[in-house]
Amino acid sequence: MKFIDVFAVTSIINIRRWWILLGVLSLAGCQSLPLQKSAGGVPPGTSAPAEKPISSTPVKPPSQPYALLHPAHWAEMPGLAQEDWLASWPAWLQSCQGLKKKTEWQAVCATAQTVKADDAVAIQTYWQQNFNVYSTQQLDGVQQGLITGYYQPVLKGARMASERYPVPLYKVPTDLITVNLSSLFPDLKYKRVRGRVQGQTLVPYYTRAEIEQQQSPLAGNELLWVGDAVEAFFLQVQGSGIVELENGERLPVGYADQNGHPYQSIGKLLVERGEMQASEASMQGIKNWGQQHPEQLQGLLNANPSYVFFKLLPAGLSGPLGALGVPLTGVRSIAVDPFYIPLGAPVYLATTYPNSDNPLQQLMVAQDTGGAIKGGVRADVYWGEGESAGKLAGAMRQQGQLWVWLPKNFQLPQP
Repeated sequence: MKFIDVFAVTSIINIRRWWILLGVLSLAGCQSLPLQKSAGGVPPGTSAPAEKPISSTPVKPPSQPYALLHPAHWAEMPGLAQEDWLASWPAWLQSCQGLKKKTEWQAVCATAQTVKADDAVAIQTYWQQNFNVYSTQQLDGVQQGLITGYYQPVLKGARMASERYPVPLYKVPTDLITVNLSSLFPDLKYKRVRGRVQGQTLVPYYTRAEIEQQQSPLAGNELLWVGDAVEAFFLQVQGSGIVELENGERLPVGYADQNGHPYQSIGKLLVERGEMQASEASMQGIKNWGQQHPEQLQGLLNANPSYVFFKLLPAGLSGPLGALGVPLTGVRSIAVDPFYIPLGAPVYLATTYPNSDNPLQQLMVAQDTGGAIKGGVRADVYWGEGESAGKLAGAMRQQGQLWVWLPKNFQLPQP
């Protein structure tokens, strides 16, 4: 991503008074980091909770990260006695590749390298000797939250546009400016804004509708081309995927940046319009609606102003790269809100499988983030690659609980 300090932006656009910049920020809208999932996305219909009555009093978010974590006990986690320690271990070792340079994680990651990967007893002992357990909650104190899913889609595509592959995937535009506000406003540590320069003013970046018009302002900035607009839309929702060329070559693509506009759920919109029931607003349900209403499809997609830009990822990765910078592991990696749960941390998840009462209770690792993954009890499970993973991801909308495991030397904010 192109992160530019506020002072650098001031130099670029020759703004001499901060009130001009602040006025622009109000136009562009300050949004919590990150604005879009790095490897995963926002499942349809999950971007926003139901609106509260006007009389309800909003709960003020904490000023410090991890403030909703509270000491807990190992015995609180349902199903922990059945945990497959050997299956969860590789995902933790992946996390250590992204954490080993962080002070509070160095010792536990160094110790992990000495544990035999085929010794379940040794792995369990490692966790209990080196980590403390913390429960988390929502701002209102509720310990249950929404658990959704995402996956890595595979799309047919090409390097050049054609009648068969008319839909572009764009690279990060050169005129996209990202302003990190933390150096100017400490209270906005987890805030940034995106925009573009128009004259001497920083204005909001192009919306999806503006980018998708026939004479696109991003023409010439294409990375690859694919065959279906709906598939391209859901690739943006997921944040990463594989573009398979006709010669069999598989090109992994991943999230590179986003246009700065908030994600709007088109599944929720279809439900509000009475076009489908909430139970039908899955990924496949929306695809089916698009096939039945081709003349209305682009308007529906444009109702989500958020737009994701991609980059090519190295070949041979075991999975898509998450926000931690390491490959994700199917059914072991999750996306979380990094303001409430440290990125890279082991997280025990207690929920159920999609459309089922069957328990899904196991150790995960917080290796990704997402634009709609907000709150102390909110997670997005990475289900893997391909059609079968996509069906599970698209159907998952469960309630669940999270327990975060942190090194014993990890310093949490004092109340």
